[in-house]
Amino acid sequence: MSSDLDVSALAINVTIPRALRWTDTRRGETFELTTLNVRLLPDGHLAVKAYGRPVGGGRGAYVSFPVPDEPELAALVAEAAGRAGELWAAHRGLG
Repeated sequence: MSSDLDVSALAINVTIPRALRWTDTRRGETFELTTLNVRLLPDGHLAVKAYGRPVGGGRGAYVSFPVPDEPELAALVAEAAGRAGELWAAHRGLG
């Protein structure tokens, strides 16, 4: 296997457990954040953004939000990244 393959993106989506969800406002609209998008950066660190739906209903805009610096959310991101690594390592090839 060649180590010089250019893998341009490694990202996962993680559902935020209800107890850890929060709201944030963008463009005058309040969103409940329900999903994290976690990316593995080339240097091995993780980057994360949150996404959700407008509290008032409807689809709303696809807008990213920063993730608060809270230990429970950091633990969720770390656990999800580890689990994703296990799943990738155990892949069974093309179906």
